[in-house]
This record gives sequence, C-alpha cells and structure tokens, in this order.
Amino acid sequence: MIVEAARLAGRNLFAPETRSAFWKILGITVLLLIGAWVLVRNLFIALALPWLDALVPGVPDWAGWLGFVFGMIASLGLALGLALLVAPVTAVIAGFFLDGVAEIIEKRDYPHDPVGTAVPMGRAIVYTAKFLGVVIVGNIFALLLLLVPGINIAAFLLVNGYLFGREFFEFAAMRYRSDDDVRQMRSKYSGRIFMAGLLIAAFLSIPIVNLVTPLFAAGLMVHLHKMLSENDAEFALPLKQAA
Repeated sequence: MIVEAARLAGRNLFAPETRSAFWKILGITVLLLIGAWVLVRNLFIALALPWLDALVPGVPDWAGWLGFVFGMIASLGLALGLALLVAPVTAVIAGFFLDGVAEIIEKRDYPHDPVGTAVPMGRAIVYTAKFLGVVIVGNIFALLLLLVPGINIAAFLLVNGYLFGREFFEFAAMRYRSDDDVRQMRSKYSGRIFMAGLLIAAFLSIPIVNLVTPLFAAGLMVHLHKMLSENDAEFALPLKQAA
C-alpha cells in the first residue's frame, strides 16, 4: 500500500499543476531568504562595523580593511546558513499551497469520491505554525543525538519520519474529517503512517530533491489516506452523489 501510494505521489510531481505550485513555493522561499539576508547584513553593517572601526582608532585604514574582511566573512556565512534553510522554509511556505495540490489529486485519481474541503485560512496558519514548531523541536533533538556515535543517521530518519508522517497525514485527513476522527484514524494506523513518514524523511535527506519534499509528502499521504479509508468500513468516505 505504501509503495503504491509513493509511486502515485512520484507521478503527481510531474503533473503541470504540481510543477506550477512548486515554482510558486520556491520563488516565495527564495525572495524571503534574500530579504532576510539583506536585512541581517545591513544590521551587521550598522551595528558591528562601527565597533570594528573604533577598535583601532589610530589606524583607520586597517580598521576599514578589517571591517571589509569581517563583512565578507559574515555575508558568506549568512548566505550559507540561509541556503541550509531553503528546504525547511520551503516546507512551511508549501503549507499554504498543499490544499490545491490535494484537490487536483483527489479529482483526477478518485473521481467517484467527494473532493475534500480546504482547511480554513485561520486553521491553516495555526497548523503551519504547529508544524514548524514540531519540526524545529524534533530536529534540535535529532541534532543532539548526532553527537552520539552510531545513531546519527537513524536519529534523523526516526525523528523526521515520525514528525512528517504525523503532520502530513493529518493534513490529508483533515480535508475530510474532524480533529477527533483524524486522531482516531492516525492512532489505529500509526505503524503504516510512521513507515510512510520514514519514506518522506529519506526523500528529505537527498539534496536538491528535498525541495519537492512537501509536494511528494502531501501526495503520498493523500493516497495513503484514501487507500486506508477504502479498506476500513469504520473510516469509509461517502461516495459522490450522482448529479
């Protein structure tokens, strides 16, 4: 089931609508990171460079060169740090576009099922903030485990597998179900959801490819949720009524 859901999610990545959403998400992400780089760089110039000039007041030329070198190092370091944030920031921005991607998948691949209801904007903002919070906390925990020899890669996969599996399954299920219903279904199928989350975590670990992780994860969980619903009478979805 998970393998088939992953195959369908991979196919969805090449759909024109999905590619359009990806370029929008990536464009907004890059603009935000460039804006952050300019802001932090200007703050550094305004606050740090005057202190460097005052460090050697008798030799202004050396102070100027020292400030230039420190400015270049800070700019390069900041650019590298922001580059590492591309994937997680892309995931957060993607949270506001995934409903459209899910709706396309539902209409195309499940024409006999009702189309899910988009999560309201207020709830989407809360959900995105929650998602960002658990990812940050989870990865701080994983970062600490990286210091323990022998379990660093396993820590990354396990922590992110749990987090991404849980959050993206909730996203797919919330389009059809109440919060209580989502929690019950997630609890019943926690093992399969975790295994799907491990697949997402492995996808996340591949440079460049990880930029499309949110779109792949959303597609994977939309298909998994549909498959679980079709095979469990307790969580069955109603068929679309004939027009």
